[in-house]
Amino acid sequence: MQSRPSRWPWLLAIPVVIGAGWWLFRGTVEAPNAASTPKPTTVAAAAPTPPAPAAPSAPQHPLPAHPADAADAAIPPLAKSDSAAWEALRALVPDEAALAIVLRDHLIQRAVVMIDNLTQPSMSRRASVLQPVPGELQVAEADGRSVIDTPNATRYAPYVAAFTALDAQALVATYVRFYPLIQQAYAELGAPDRYFNDRLIAVIDHLLLTPEAAQPIVVVKDERGRYRYADPALESLSVGQKALLRLGPTQAAAVKAQLQRIRAAVLRGR
Repeated sequence: MQSRPSRWPWLLAIPVVIGAGWWLFRGTVEAPNAASTPKPTTVAAAAPTPPAPAAPSAPQHPLPAHPADAADAAIPPLAKSDSAAWEALRALVPDEAALAIVLRDHLIQRAVVMIDNLTQPSMSRRASVLQPVPGELQVAEADGRSVIDTPNATRYAPYVAAFTALDAQALVATYVRFYPLIQQAYAELGAPDRYFNDRLIAVIDHLLLTPEAAQPIVVVKDERGRYRYADPALESLSVGQKALLRLGPTQAAAVKAQLQRIRAAVLRGR
């Protein structure tokens, strides 16, 4: 947890703008039978059967099938999708102030990369679709320890309000509409046989498991002057879970409730 401006869990809303793996099969070769003649006969060995190509497993959480060409003729190619994706996001989040931290270029690609990284222990700025939230981490002294101060939640208030006010069904309808581009962006990350919707559900489930830390949360500075959670168990959490912890308890509960609604809508496919 760093003292520089942090990214808040509003990043969890971005997937709506817009694990699976594979099984390996090996071919088997039956041993040839020796010829039943009085004299030994040399039998040519059968050519080994090459392994079957890797077969992707079926999606665990499939979305409604789309036509082969595209789900929506109005959706442009991924490389030219920024304007359409931005307008779709604006329709979902009319609060321009809340959208001020969103990077508009390569919007879908950035969102997919960021979502995929939410379960990791850290995230590069280059992997984020968001700019830092204005302000600094608010810290107070209590009983000789540094703790996250209650007013810190104020920094996140407008973004949490925007996220929790979203219509989950409208959100997912937009996600489904843009899904062909989202899946393409995910495949271009080097996962052509993986299904992004499965990954999204896994990330949401991971975030919902974020523990409720005892308040106030104690922090310490590392050798570089950055704040870290004093509790090793909290510091070892993923970047997404640590972002949720930076919210106030009431805010975190509201975000989790909205994630539950979004998850349910995604599983319905609308």
